[in-house]
Amino acid sequence: MSPGEYWIGDLCYVMDDEWDEVCSVFNDKDGEYTMSDGKKFAMYSTFYGDGAYEDQHGNIYGVDSGTIGCIKVSDIGYKPRMGKIVSFSAPFKTSESNGILNFGNICINTKLF
Repeated sequence: MSPGEYWIGDLCYVMDDEWDEVCSVFNDKDGEYTMSDGKKFAMYSTFYGDGAYEDQHGNIYGVDSGTIGCIKVSDIGYKPRMGKIVSFSAPFKTSESNGILNFGNICINTKLF
């Protein structure tokens, strides 16, 4: 993902008008995506679905769609109170492995419920 200020959390909370497209692009495959309007986001399934998950810094991420993702704050147009805003000064990778979600240096273990 490119450098910038990103919001990390359940994208269903911040992409209300675009949620149908997000779901059609996601199509049960984890990873990084580009929407028809050019917005880029990453989204991964949580190990146990809905609930609340914690990162290595103690930040809590509420989940109602069974997924956690990241998107540039500028692409959602406001700074939500839920989730976490993180600034990345360099390109960063996102990934999922056995329930552990990584967004750059943010690690969320969704096997710990």
